[in-house]
Amino acid sequence: MPKLSAVIAALEALWPPERAEEWDAVGLVCGDPDAEVSRVLFAVDPVHEVAEEAVRTGADLLVTHHPLYLRGTTTVAATGFKGRVVHSLIKNNVALHVAHTNADRADPGVSDALAAAVGLRVTGPLVPDRTDPAGRRGLGRIGELDAPLTLAEFAQRAAKGLPHTATGLRVAGDPEQAVRTVAVCGGSGDSLFGDVRRAGVDVYLTADLRHHPASEAQQAGLFDEGRPSLVDAAHWATEWPWCEQAASQLDEISDRHGWALRTYVSRTVTDPWTAHAVSTEFTNSNPGAPR
Repeated sequence: MPKLSAVIAALEALWPPERAEEWDAVGLVCGDPDAEVSRVLFAVDPVHEVAEEAVRTGADLLVTHHPLYLRGTTTVAATGFKGRVVHSLIKNNVALHVAHTNADRADPGVSDALAAAVGLRVTGPLVPDRTDPAGRRGLGRIGELDAPLTLAEFAQRAAKGLPHTATGLRVAGDPEQAVRTVAVCGGSGDSLFGDVRRAGVDVYLTADLRHHPASEAQQAGLFDEGRPSLVDAAHWATEWPWCEQAASQLDEISDRHGWALRTYVSRTVTDPWTAHAVSTEFTNSNPGAPR
């Protein structure tokens, strides 16, 4: 079995930490570099339920997309939930490694996995990494459908391809709009609206769209044949496909080195929203009408 240090070196070759954003917190959070690794669990969030799953499945290493301590800390005491996660992992000899924005920018990266999950053929990054002469790395991806769909049909395809969450998908645009090209960004993507408009795609699929950026994008689209329409999915759902992609990448490395690692992908839904209620008291037919 390989040592943790060897596995981490392989993961950092896939997602070099120097390619993470300056504000990010990636890399090894806890774990003994000399410890042996036989089982690895991949997940989006390093929350209590996932830490328990890592212990229950006998994982020696937990790899998550989201950092545990994004804004830093002065204590790992078990008086808070993050400290309890650290204590649980260390007590049970489970290391924790984070690949966040370095995995977003990678080739393949988080948005490649998202594009594949909704049936897109990737043609390039939405925001190319200037340090990549091949032009394959960067934030987000631009993709094409094999055959045109309506916006309603594409939204249904996305809903089927992504894991189920309580909030589902929100759609802004004409349901009958023809869709051929789609920009995707795993996780929060409303900071990339300028790049999406410059790309001239029919639809933008991402997560965490706020009211004002979404409204402005929709209003701007009125003067550009409705483009881009918007499909807003749950943050966790847009990044979960990366876990399967990442596990497959580590499987290939393990086979090449004869490590015989066993990789697992957590299917614990860690999206924070647990229910969806629809109001029946207000319709869009005449929102200004007195009651």
